[in-house]
Amino acid sequence: MTSPAATAASAPLAPPATPLPKTSAADPARLGANIEYEKFLDCVHCGLCTASCPTYLETANENDSPRGRIYLMRAITDGRLELTPQVAGHLDLCLDCRSCETACPSGVQYGRLIEPFRVQMHSQPQSGKPAKAGWFEKFILYGMFPYPGRMRLALVPAKFMQWTRLDRLAQRMGLFKLLPEKLQRMQALLPTLRPREPALPELLPAIGERRARVALFTGCVADAMFHHVNWATARVLQANGCDVVIPRTQACCGAIHYHSGAGEPALDLARKNSKAFSAADVDAVIINVAGCGSMLKDYGHMSHEVAPQNKALSTELSGFASKVKDFTEFLVQLGPRPPQHAVPIKATYHDACHLVHAQKIREQPRTLLSLIPGLQLIPLAESEICCGAAGSYNLTQPEMADRLGDRKIENILKTGADVVVSANAGCTLQIQSQLRKAGHPIEVLHPAELLDRAYRGR
Repeated sequence: MTSPAATAASAPLAPPATPLPKTSAADPARLGANIEYEKFLDCVHCGLCTASCPTYLETANENDSPRGRIYLMRAITDGRLELTPQVAGHLDLCLDCRSCETACPSGVQYGRLIEPFRVQMHSQPQSGKPAKAGWFEKFILYGMFPYPGRMRLALVPAKFMQWTRLDRLAQRMGLFKLLPEKLQRMQALLPTLRPREPALPELLPAIGERRARVALFTGCVADAMFHHVNWATARVLQANGCDVVIPRTQACCGAIHYHSGAGEPALDLARKNSKAFSAADVDAVIINVAGCGSMLKDYGHMSHEVAPQNKALSTELSGFASKVKDFTEFLVQLGPRPPQHAVPIKATYHDACHLVHAQKIREQPRTLLSLIPGLQLIPLAESEICCGAAGSYNLTQPEMADRLGDRKIENILKTGADVVVSANAGCTLQIQSQLRKAGHPIEVLHPAELLDRAYRGR
């Protein structure tokens, strides 16, 4: 069964057998005209990307493939196709996982096409009038998720219900079905909420010889739900000789806004983070959430796409982005001190899309996990195929997210692993939820958590 957004029209929208003529840049007033036109021309429509595209694997619809979407965007930019609800549906069904970039032999920068195009598409929808944010975008997506303090307050009732097991009673009575669909999804995605550890101090000193001074990006949703992962990350960095600074004025990375088409708010958050971390005077800015890391590393590109006239800002944000390092990337570059304590479990590693495809970080997490005494790492089939999380995608495109989640769980269960390792908060939430739904409550951990156990002997 295919989703409504993925249903093909009687006349296919996808590329014809003969290539499109290489037309000149589009009318400046037309949708997509803010994108460098040569980026469209990089795609030769060879189709090698289709085997790695999660939505195409599920629908077999050419319009839901990377080359199909590039064709649609270019046709709209050229004025040969109107932005109808059907066309917008195919573009919105994209997870922005960027697996096509890994597969593409021509080096097509798909992320630099779909992201700015969707920003403009959502600000100038089919009616020609600016889009109005609905209640979910206004109060949840933009009003709560980017603010860890608000998130923590919102989670208080959920913690109480989990502690008293009222959530199980409500589930059995079907009370959650009375909630709007997106809130039902949010409730289903909630992990078991742990007691919150003390707030991270502004500075955690290195243990042993000091080798680097780094800043830790704590995130928003990640900080509210996975505060313990931030602590584990900081302790592992300390154990490897790093002073760890936690800037108090840091903000959400802006991915929630940018990937849903809100460019200006994302740029405002980028300015705030650049200022906060530049003041910290560090060797690197460390990220332990793949989606946040990809966004921070793309600040220079985003600035050019949202405010191309502001060259100084683009230069500033590009300079900040050059210091951003994923936790595993930085630790392997630094040279990890081998942990001494055994963690005797079988684990399988899931490649988060924005780590393996957007940041090209594949071997570093596996290298670090291989250092842990007693840990057996079992290969995961289709490890690089998206689990369906994709930021807020599992809330806005639930049918496709569930199909991809089921596919991921089927492969995980075949490994017989005790633990799934994920380096992205969104993937962790999605995989945990899908495992619970399948009746297999396997633990999902961040690489930093396993390393922390191996360094501390816990």
